[in-house]
Amino acid sequence: MSDYTDEEQRIIAYLRESVGAGERYFRAKNIAEAIGLSAKQVGARLPRLAEKSEEVEIEKWGRARSTTWRVTVG
Repeated sequence: MSDYTDEEQRIIAYLRESVGAGERYFRAKNIAEAIGLSAKQVGARLPRLAEKSEEVEIEKWGRARSTTWRVTVG
């Protein structure tokens, strides 16, 4: 995970742990609250992580008021 920034590592670790616990759908706001970042910080990193992460598969799933992300362990 050395190719990741500290914030990206925290996001990936949170997503891996949460998917392992059975969660599949996330919003940047909820991730941010859980790991101590702003929703804007998380929201800006999720599309990049979707492209470069091999540990978790991140897919833009839906957009209502905010984007929902579907995450699976890859």
